[in-house]
Amino acid sequence: MIILSGGTGTPKLIQGLRLLIPDDEITVIVNTAEDIIVSGNLVSPDLDTVLYLFSGQLDDTKWWGVKNDTFHTHYTLKKLGLNEKLMIGDMDRATHIYRSELMRNGAGLTQATRKMSSVLGIGASVLPMCDEKVDTMINTPQGLMHFQDFWIGARGEPDVLDVNIRDIEIAKPTDEVVEALESEDNVIIGPSNPITSIGPILALKGMREILARKKVIAVSPIIGSSPVSGPAGKLMRACGFPVSSVGVAECYGDILDVIVIDQRDTADEKDFKVRAVRCDTLMTSVEKSERLAGCVSGI
Repeated sequence: MIILSGGTGTPKLIQGLRLLIPDDEITVIVNTAEDIIVSGNLVSPDLDTVLYLFSGQLDDTKWWGVKNDTFHTHYTLKKLGLNEKLMIGDMDRATHIYRSELMRNGAGLTQATRKMSSVLGIGASVLPMCDEKVDTMINTPQGLMHFQDFWIGARGEPDVLDVNIRDIEIAKPTDEVVEALESEDNVIIGPSNPITSIGPILALKGMREILARKKVIAVSPIIGSSPVSGPAGKLMRACGFPVSSVGVAECYGDILDVIVIDQRDTADEKDFKVRAVRCDTLMTSVEKSERLAGCVSGI
């Protein structure tokens, strides 16, 4: 099973899928357009969340970072006058250092991720969407901001004029991503932000053409007119899409075959150009994640 993932909503769905199918039957293609260098090391937030989930380290109270982590290095650096863009735990930082050392010694991001997966004993295939460095940039009245500066630094408060992915035109799916997609007929787009989490994956050269040949099922991260979490609403509106499950379907366009919407969603199935299936998409427990995973995998 192949899942396209960002960093919060989709890992909750994966948590449920793991209770239904073995890890070695799961491939996750992960957004890397929110990656950023912090204190000399590459932080890949969405990738790390998926790696921590499969290795049993994820702090699932926050859905980022390592559970029971400490922040001694972060606070010491702050006392010294270095204010890092992200609050990074000590064990989490070790991941970033290890990844960056592998890459400084010649590994690409995919190769480094596979090495990390092996060391962490992960059975699933966790694949960065590309090896090229691309960056989601948010255009605001205060100027152009990297996504992390917008969401973490500015707390998502600035108005959004538009969104662009810097250097996406030179990026392409890795051979590993293409090979994985060619081996499966069905692809699940998880309930991550359609603009900044899934959007960069779909914007890769040739990706939409590959997905057009697949059965693509997307889980909407919007219930009614509100995102379950994060800045999806503001970003969708800035990109010209209604803040609704209908807007999510429009965002994905003609690659989409089925959209899963919440049972409480106010949208009418007739409003969609594709088949709409209702499930409980609000994953507030492991049991609810498992039920949603069963619903999605049974479509």
